[in-house]
Amino acid sequence: MDRRAFNKWGLMIMNTAVFSGCAGVTGLSRGREKYIRAHRTVKPGMLRPGDTVGLVAPASGVDHQGYEKAIAHLNAWGLKVKEGRHLLDKTGYLAGRDEDRVADLHEMYRDDEVKAIWCIRGGYGVTRILPLLDYRLIAAHPKPVIGYSDITALIHAIHLKTGIVGFHGPIGKGPNDPYSHAMLQQVLFENNRQSTISYQSMEGGEGEVYTPEVIAPGDAEGVLSGGNLTLLAALSGTPFHWDAKGKLVFIEDVGEKPYRIDRMLTTLLQSARLPEAKGIILGVFRGCEAKEGSDSMTLKQVLKDRLGNLGIPVFYGFTFGHTDKMCTFPVGIRARWSMEDRKIQLLEPAVIG
Repeated sequence: MDRRAFNKWGLMIMNTAVFSGCAGVTGLSRGREKYIRAHRTVKPGMLRPGDTVGLVAPASGVDHQGYEKAIAHLNAWGLKVKEGRHLLDKTGYLAGRDEDRVADLHEMYRDDEVKAIWCIRGGYGVTRILPLLDYRLIAAHPKPVIGYSDITALIHAIHLKTGIVGFHGPIGKGPNDPYSHAMLQQVLFENNRQSTISYQSMEGGEGEVYTPEVIAPGDAEGVLSGGNLTLLAALSGTPFHWDAKGKLVFIEDVGEKPYRIDRMLTTLLQSARLPEAKGIILGVFRGCEAKEGSDSMTLKQVLKDRLGNLGIPVFYGFTFGHTDKMCTFPVGIRARWSMEDRKIQLLEPAVIG
């Protein structure tokens, strides 16, 4: 199916789909909404060299060096860049006003030349704009959104409200090492039926935080879902609530003390049905170890205490999120985890074309 036909198909679905709970969006029954969310997955078009991508800053802003790095990275991948009008705005710790960051996103969705939306960085600010997004517009123009950290909230909200597959992967300004590039290439620039996301050791990393570990053995299969722990916990109790039931979950964070990791995992255990996940793949939690000499539990002790007795496979130390080498996870695609091989096999392509 080509992109034009696919967009027409998406518009037909929109006549019956529902996106309740958001400004400017109307819907049908709550039961119908739940059915659509549970059964509909929309795959965006694959990227090709020469395509135009929209570069936006939906969270925090970047300095000029970060901006130049992002442009260079995207050009190196053979992509043309359309910059958001407010890409370099600053409002304190935010990349401009909420309404301006939303306007940039909406403009990228309306522009048919823009084939994907790349977030220049994470930081903070996405949760502020989620109720302001026009999910009917987004659903009518299914495009991949790429990023991680705070972008977790944007990827999840769009998938929840529209079914569009999002991509938890490198932000515009990096990383762009050979491993990260290869993982992104096979997921977003190819429509292979069974791509394999392989474990990559963190060479040069010192300490227990960089040491992979099987917290609970076993293999698992389910729909990939997850992202940054702080953001997943922050969505609890909101209209964009994250649900782990039946999912192959991936979770990571950076710079959080063990007691905060404990608190956020406890929130997900109590609110997001995390015990009903098919399996949990944890990233490298850099900067999350307890200070030497403190009476804190260690990071690994917290993870084992909170996740080790759920009766599902749990692995620590996979390469995604806040790491120097990063794989790309397509959110909403069925996958299989092999504990022995330390590999995630996608059971379907993440893109069409």
